Amino acid sequence: MKTIQSKDGTTLVYDVFGNGPPLLFITGATCFRSFEPVLHDAKVFSEQFTVYNYDRRGRGDSGNVLPYKIERELEDIEAIIDETGGAVNIYGHSSGAILGLEAAMYLGDKVNKLVMYDAPYANDEANQNEFKELSQGLYELLDSGKDEEAIVSFLSGIDIPQEVITAFRQSSQWATMVALAPTLAYDTILANDLPPTKRVSHLTTPTKIIVGEKSPAPIHQVANQLNGAIPNTEYIMLAEQDHMPNPKVLLSVLSSFLKQ
Repeated sequence: MKTIQSKDGTTLVYDVFGNGPPLLFITGATCFRSFEPVLHDAKVFSEQFTVYNYDRRGRGDSGNVLPYKIERELEDIEAIIDETGGAVNIYGHSSGAILGLEAAMYLGDKVNKLVMYDAPYANDEANQNEFKELSQGLYELLDSGKDEEAIVSFLSGIDIPQEVITAFRQSSQWATMVALAPTLAYDTILANDLPPTKRVSHLTTPTKIIVGEKSPAPIHQVANQLNGAIPNTEYIMLAEQDHMPNPKVLLSVLSSFLKQ
């Protein structure tokens, strides 16, 4: 376990695994660095990369200086990148893909290449309005201290299968997931917009957009919008994969793109 201070004084905790080109792993909502699926992914990726697996602010062992702003998360990413020696590849999953894209635009040549998996922007205005309703209900539950209800509502609202939610609730790590429920507000801020197609048209970072074949239809539409807007991009749909892809299948894609 390693620690570093972000610009606003937030303590960030991260682990480093493996050898090879540096890969910063940015996780999505309800995730933290020791969460079993996240840890498994990081260990698989470490077969070919030096993986930096960190707790985003407010999660796991990291601190959470308030108020929250997206810019603070970008400063967190920059602090870790600077600690690695100055430049990394980024793999962002779900809302972590949105953060990865923002980081590539914000940090320029500190991001060598970017890989995005299932970026969960709203695909159109109707979807955006539905997400706003979900977010409002989430905020009301969080304000009432109903963190467990909030996280279940969120997971159901983003189409996580019921059997997966049940498995989460039976896991020994469920209490940790519930404890980070307030950070769901951060993820809804990230995902509450349409894809920033105008802004990303100026992105120069080589980018790989990945979507799971079995991921929800709006996720596919977002991927297509981003693919049409980012100048230097590659796109792939992973056969038989959903929002939680097999890391060994994903590793072959990461390796072919990031090591070429």
